[in-house]
Amino acid sequence: MPDVPRGPSGGRRGWAAIARDLAELVRAPAALSVPGDVIAGAAAAGTLNRRTPGLAAASVCLYWAGMAANDWADRELDAVERPERPIPSGRVSPRAALGLAAGLTAAGVGLAAWVGGRRGLATAVPLAATVWAYDVKAKNTAAGPAVMAACRGLDVLLGASGGRAAKAVPAALTVAAHTYTVTALSRREVSGADATLPVATLAGTVAVAATAAGASRRKGWRAVLPVALAGWYLTHYGRAQARAAAQPDAARVRAAVGSGITGLPTLQGTLAARTGAGVTGLALAALAPLARRLVRRISAT
Repeated sequence: MPDVPRGPSGGRRGWAAIARDLAELVRAPAALSVPGDVIAGAAAAGTLNRRTPGLAAASVCLYWAGMAANDWADRELDAVERPERPIPSGRVSPRAALGLAAGLTAAGVGLAAWVGGRRGLATAVPLAATVWAYDVKAKNTAAGPAVMAACRGLDVLLGASGGRAAKAVPAALTVAAHTYTVTALSRREVSGADATLPVATLAGTVAVAATAAGASRRKGWRAVLPVALAGWYLTHYGRAQARAAAQPDAARVRAAVGSGITGLPTLQGTLAARTGAGVTGLALAALAPLARRLVRRISAT
């Protein structure tokens, strides 16, 4: 039996502690925001079927890979700005983080190919490449928010890969626009921001909510539900951005980023409900409160 890895002080560490460190590395609770991309895309393309859970699992693998690669790429910066994170604190080695990122990438691409065939593979490969491009190259450049937005847009299209993907493009662009606002804010979650940034992202969020609610040809509760869910999304994420605009210090900006991440299932639920998948939309939106509870234990940012 291999030795239990040792912590920074040299003492043996239990497997439960190791699992928690890895969960912190990959921002495990934030993965609740990921399956909804695939589900929203599948709903838009009319392909919500037995393949969707497998594609959602592939998406989660790629998301976790991106989080591990992010911390591996940022290990020197984090040693200065966030020394409590798993790698700079010595709880996870850079080699282990890189290996985990590579393994999860392979698992995500392989699962997408197994479940979604050639079309699933054709979307998963550029998605994985974009994730890695963001982490190791684009993140700290002006293109960073756009590249991350492309990751989420491709994630939505992964869900639509079994049908007419063109039908899912509006949903993909909506999720991408939301992601752009979150990523733009995240670049100031350590240093704080000028008030113009959260004001601008709040304006974008209002537009995203209005677009997601859309105009429905359906009647009754199915017509009202997308509007209600869009309002919920706007209230949760918008309020956090308004607070950051009033006091744009690092804590408020970081809280807005967290709200953007945990509020994404509500937006995804709105998009699913707009296609007529009302029950699915409600189920997705219900993940948002759960995500908020979990991130109190393990940070999503």
